[in-house]
Amino acid sequence: MENIEFGKLIKVPIREIWPNEFQDFTPWLASNISELGKVLGIDLEVVKIEAEVGDFSVDILARDLSSSKYIIIENQLDATDHDHLGKLLTYASGFDASIIIWIAQSFRDEHKQALEWLNQRTDSETQFFGLVLEVWKIDDSKPAYYFRPVVFPSEWRKSKKAFITSEKAERYRKYFQELIDELREKYNFTGARRGQPQSWYCFRSGFSGIQYCASFAQNNRVRTEIYIDTGEKEKNKKIFEILYERKDEIEKELGIQLEWEKMEDKQACRIALYRNGNIDEPDIREIKKWHIEWLLKFKETFSKYLSEIRDVT
Repeated sequence: MENIEFGKLIKVPIREIWPNEFQDFTPWLASNISELGKVLGIDLEVVKIEAEVGDFSVDILARDLSSSKYIIIENQLDATDHDHLGKLLTYASGFDASIIIWIAQSFRDEHKQALEWLNQRTDSETQFFGLVLEVWKIDDSKPAYYFRPVVFPSEWRKSKKAFITSEKAERYRKYFQELIDELREKYNFTGARRGQPQSWYCFRSGFSGIQYCASFAQNNRVRTEIYIDTGEKEKNKKIFEILYERKDEIEKELGIQLEWEKMEDKQACRIALYRNGNIDEPDIREIKKWHIEWLLKFKETFSKYLSEIRDVT
């Protein structure tokens, strides 16, 4: 034991990795948004880089797939300053964002205090995160990045002001909490950590505008689906049509027939599998088992077909 040799842990200046915030870091973060999502326990999807708010533009506008609510991400490869704090609040109000994320090289005490104060004073639907970006290596190893949370919303404090939900909404929340916990811990399917009091929950597919979803539908039916909504109706229909051309192959691999719902009168499209059931089922565990089985099968089967149409997405 006395002869163990340890390497030296070295902190790397982040501008050695990303010289320019706009040209280097923001595009990198957008391409690796799932890594940030893992830290926060949220399934994130990038909506737009440099999304405009009046005369300003937020670095990254994203979406929380569990609720479809907007998330704004502001990057700063220096110490935090008042200018970026002001922009953060401007962007939050401009997009009516539910989650506000500030990433910086270091946080001044007054800015940490400001975010903590906002977390205490705003409602349970609004959350502020402050993360320090660090890069480390051991001796001559490859560098490794690390998002270190320095400000986190306190669920305990916010629960005092949380919205009261119905008994049925609470059953949905409990169901999806158990679903995402099992998908995360057993199958590494998602980084999400918080169930929502709603009848559906969506997960990132790795392809912008396309999600895997589990939901309770109308007419006593339960659904596992691929939901296509890039924000552009024409693009959605094109993606659907390309997948529909491979319908026989896809259904043969899955070993089951699917419902192909182009929904001409709506913007989005859906490819779904249904079964009977509702949130009030005596043995809800069977529905959860079914959702998990088919979410995993959908991802395994559809991923390669989605890869082939990456240029469209």
